Amino acid sequence: MGKIKELQTSLANKIAAGEVVERPSSVVKELLENAIDAGATEISIEVEESGVQSIRVVDNGSGIEAEDLGLVFHRHATSKLDQDEDLFHIRTLGFRGEALASISSVAKVTLKTCTDNANGNEIYVENGEILNHKPAKAKKGTDILVESLFYNTPARLKYIKSLYTELGKITDIVNRMAMSHPDIRIALISDGKTMLSTNGSGRTNEVMAEIYGMKVARDLVHISGDTSDYHIEGFVAKPEHSRSNKHYISIFINGRYIKNFMLNKAILEGYHTLLTIGRFPICYINIEMDPILVDVNVHPTKLEVRLSKEEQLYQLIVSKIQEAFKDRILIPKNNLDYVP
Repeated sequence: MGKIKELQTSLANKIAAGEVVERPSSVVKELLENAIDAGATEISIEVEESGVQSIRVVDNGSGIEAEDLGLVFHRHATSKLDQDEDLFHIRTLGFRGEALASISSVAKVTLKTCTDNANGNEIYVENGEILNHKPAKAKKGTDILVESLFYNTPARLKYIKSLYTELGKITDIVNRMAMSHPDIRIALISDGKTMLSTNGSGRTNEVMAEIYGMKVARDLVHISGDTSDYHIEGFVAKPEHSRSNKHYISIFINGRYIKNFMLNKAILEGYHTLLTIGRFPICYINIEMDPILVDVNVHPTKLEVRLSKEEQLYQLIVSKIQEAFKDRILIPKNNLDYVP
C-alpha cells in the first residue's frame, strides 16, 4: 500500500502559516497591506501584549462583499490575480491569497466588514474553520481582530522574543508603511498607548518627523531622478545623523518595502566619504517602475525581490545622492511644508 497521502487542509495551512506568519509583526504587515490595497484613507492598528494577545486592524476601505467573505480565509483565493500574466503586472501589496488563511490557522479571527451598497457581516474563524457567519452592524471598511496567536502551535510561541522586541518589530513595519503611504492616516496603539499617529497630509517628510524627530526632519535632503525605466523620489538625512546599523535605510518599490543588497550599496556609495566606516544613513527612497521589471514573488514575505536593469538603477541612486550633498539643498530649518 502506498505511503504518500495528501495532507489534511488544517495541517497544510499550519505549514503554510510557518512561512507567512513568523511572529506578531507578520500578522500586522499582512493586515496593513490588505487595508492599503482596499483603498483605505484611515487605518488603526491596536495591539495588546505586543500582538501575542491580540491585534486589531480597522480601516475605512472598500470592505468585503458578503459572497466573498468565506473565500478570504481560503488559501490561494484572491481578487488581485486572474491569469498567469497578471503576476508580472502587480501593483498591489498583497496578491497570493495566503495571508488570512495562514493567520486564521494559527489564531482566532473575528472579521466585521461592510461595503458601500450592503449591510454589514461578521465572520469568526478558528483553527482555519469558519464557526460563525452572520449579519452584523459595521461601518464601511473592515475591522479584523486576531486573538491568541499561535494558541494551537505552542512550539511557535517559544520563538517569540521579549514583548519589547516584538513591539519594536511591529513599530518598524508600521513606520515604514506610513512613510511609503503618507496620504493615509495611520495610527499604532500598543496597550492603550499611541506609538504613531500620522495626519495623512501626503508629505513623507512629515511622517519622518513623527518617526525620527524634528531635528532629523529639518536636515533631510530631497532627491528625485529618472531614467527611461525608473523614477526615484525620497529623502536622505545629513551624514551628521548617521546610525550604527542599516536599519534606518528604507527602500520601497512601487510603495512596497524591500531589502536589496545592491541598492543598499548604492546608497552608501552615494554618501561615499561623508560617512565614517561602520556608520549608516537615515534615508527613504521610493522607486517607481513598470512591475514587469521586478519579481516580487521570490520569497513568502515578499521582502526580497529580483530586479531587471539593476545597474541602471544603481547608478541613478548613487548620482542623485552625490548631487544632493554636493549642492546641500536642505529643507528650510523652520519649514516642513515642502512637498516632493
